[in-house]
Amino acid sequence: MGKQGYHHGNLRQALVDATLRLIAEKGPQGFTMAEAAKLAEVSTAAPYRHFPGREALIAEAARQGFEIFVERMEAAFDDARPNPLAAFMATGRAYLAFARSNAGHYVAMFESGLSVNTNPELADAAGRAQAILTRAAAALSAHLPPDRRPPAAMFAAHVWAMSHGVVELYARGAPGARSPYPPEDLLESGIGVYLRGLGLIPPDTEV
Repeated sequence: MGKQGYHHGNLRQALVDATLRLIAEKGPQGFTMAEAAKLAEVSTAAPYRHFPGREALIAEAARQGFEIFVERMEAAFDDARPNPLAAFMATGRAYLAFARSNAGHYVAMFESGLSVNTNPELADAAGRAQAILTRAAAALSAHLPPDRRPPAAMFAAHVWAMSHGVVELYARGAPGARSPYPPEDLLESGIGVYLRGLGLIPPDTEV
């Protein structure tokens, strides 16, 4: 099967798919190129026709993850765009949903220790993902006078960090059982407190 896949031009993606499975099961440092080759049903030498090493393989898994992430974040933002607050909150929910449904991608993107500047394609995809949340933040703060408007990139980064924390503590695996509240509720209440503190939404606004 492996040789047939290679002749049809599918070896590169088969290796990425194998890597995603291994990352989800063992972590980004818990597997070898040989294991990825075995799971993809090709020889141990075959992966090196496409990737110089494991880091390049993980980088491609991360790049593909960011592409999926961008699509889902954009869809969430666009669906709720008429309401800036709803659009902003939708991007947070999309973050949690992606972490659950694409565990291998998520780990490759955010927990592999890989720099997004490893290659231009990865850097571009990561930048587009950050830009969506920054755009949502800018729309949410547009009603404030410029001298009272917090930098959109700053509070977008804070919310990104909050989302990542909720994912790590409560949204993936057994640790989630320790939370008395659904991860979505934790994130939305936290974002609400933060936005009220910045004066972006009135105290009695529901999120």
